[in-house]
Amino acid sequence: MCSHYQALKEREKFLKVFSVQPPVEDGKLDMWPGYLGAFICKHPHADAGDEAVRMAQAVNGIFGLVPHWSTDTKIAKSTYNCRSESAAQKPSFRDAFRRNQRCIIPVDAFYEPDWRSGSAIATRIEHVDGSPIAIAGLWSSWKDPKGGLLHSFTMLTINADAHPLMNQFHKPSDEKRMVAILPTERYQDWIEGKGVINDFMVPFSAELLQAREVKSGYKKPTSQSRNLSLI
Repeated sequence: MCSHYQALKEREKFLKVFSVQPPVEDGKLDMWPGYLGAFICKHPHADAGDEAVRMAQAVNGIFGLVPHWSTDTKIAKSTYNCRSESAAQKPSFRDAFRRNQRCIIPVDAFYEPDWRSGSAIATRIEHVDGSPIAIAGLWSSWKDPKGGLLHSFTMLTINADAHPLMNQFHKPSDEKRMVAILPTERYQDWIEGKGVINDFMVPFSAELLQAREVKSGYKKPTSQSRNLSLI
């Protein structure tokens, strides 16, 4: 599934599109599992009744959810995507699911391999009008051995066998999957934790997405370079 995406580059769009201030420190823009990047979640004091506190906040976290019981962050290399159908049962995700720890991963584009030619062709998927894409996810917090608090997140995925665009990707023998993309009018409900999570797990309109082959600038990191981003 989606292991590579382009994070939201223009900081002013955090406020304009998502009504949150961007994280104080910049995360990476070219994101792979284990890298530190921005996500949006409910502010911890949102329900305190203080009008000065925004409903949501943008913070940096590891791409790949690190459950509280993990002994290190290496698990992030295998928890960057979460099947929405089994999120409530999988040990890595069930606590975040049951606690309703929802988040939005704001991206300019994400990448998938197109196998229709017989070999993997890196393909960039973005909104047709260039606006940010809001991917629905779950987040968690983890204490490192020194007592520091580290956030992390995962992208929720859904079946895409019948999706006119996203069923073109991945190997022919694999189930077609896609990240769960939120429409603008549902951003606030998702962050506030309203409704059942599965009610948001619906395919995003193919007419609002466009895909193009990546001919240059696409470089998958080696396992060694990827490990450098893990704590």
